[in-house]
Amino acid sequence: MTAKSKSRTRSALHAVILIALLAGSGYLTYTLRAQEQAKAPAVQVVDGQIMAGSGEAGAHKWERLSSPDRSVVRDGSGQVLATFTDGARTATLTGPSRTFTEPANTTTRVVTENWVRLMPEPWKAGAENESWFKEWFKKYFGSQEDDIFAMAFQYGDQAPVKKDAQGTSYAGDASFGPLNPNGSAGSDLRLEQSDFYDYLGTPYTFRDGTKKQPQTARYRSMDCSGFVRAVFGYRARYPLLSGDKAGAGLPRTANGMARATLGTDILPLKGVGAQDRPVNIDVIQPGDLLFFKLDARTGDRLDHTGIYLGTDTDGHKIFISSREEANGPTIGDKGGTSRLDGNGYYATTLRSAKRL
Repeated sequence: MTAKSKSRTRSALHAVILIALLAGSGYLTYTLRAQEQAKAPAVQVVDGQIMAGSGEAGAHKWERLSSPDRSVVRDGSGQVLATFTDGARTATLTGPSRTFTEPANTTTRVVTENWVRLMPEPWKAGAENESWFKEWFKKYFGSQEDDIFAMAFQYGDQAPVKKDAQGTSYAGDASFGPLNPNGSAGSDLRLEQSDFYDYLGTPYTFRDGTKKQPQTARYRSMDCSGFVRAVFGYRARYPLLSGDKAGAGLPRTANGMARATLGTDILPLKGVGAQDRPVNIDVIQPGDLLFFKLDARTGDRLDHTGIYLGTDTDGHKIFISSREEANGPTIGDKGGTSRLDGNGYYATTLRSAKRL
């Protein structure tokens, strides 16, 4: 065999080995991902009753389900591709798998194919045949543009600063609020009442003409409801109210949001006592707003809110919210684990859930 022939033989052998290694690596990656996704939440975790009006539109099959009343679209194999709930603008779509975690405060990992977005109009039966929905679905199904989850995690621990064309920092690591001069490490350490415009550091004019001025001490801060308003309102463009008065928009406080006639109540509010904890929470869906009763001093008012993410890789129901203990948005364990199942702090204080 000539030197040139030997060289060609070695090159061919190296190529075969390289292909084998790449194939093995690809299989390992797929296997690990499949194992994680086997524990990840489905788009709709509840098996409702099929209602009248099922049909097909193109290659997609549409079905009507109940409890809550909603429409789901499936692919040819029966997998749910999206869920649309009557009276709500929030839609949950299937998309590329993502992993959300917060190493600074927890080992929790949420691996999900859920992408939560706002539709321009509330859903109703048959809306899949309307032009506004067809245009929206064509644009967003399969899109990797920032959704509710991506936006929410842009305010978490060490999240990088993002600026708009005017130079306003609209995203980046947020705190809960300034230190309370009368607080202590065990109680009221930080002040509440920091809204999204405080975080931005810019005045904001609401639809009713009310103009709010940010407080310098609250710059880059958002309390729990301010965080929800930043994500759903300022970023995703859900209408916002300047206060808690009734209206066609998201109120200022957790209590106002929970009691507003917006969207669809998934876990209806029965009361704020310990006996009013929802018995079955399996009806909640990624993207739902959650409402808690944490502080006995606030009377009948609900005093905390967050966004449900789905189940983590251990099967626990996880949410994100802005908290005093973690000094900002978190899925972490400071002040109580972010789980809705079991008998932990937040699990026992959950009182209601709403789908905007």
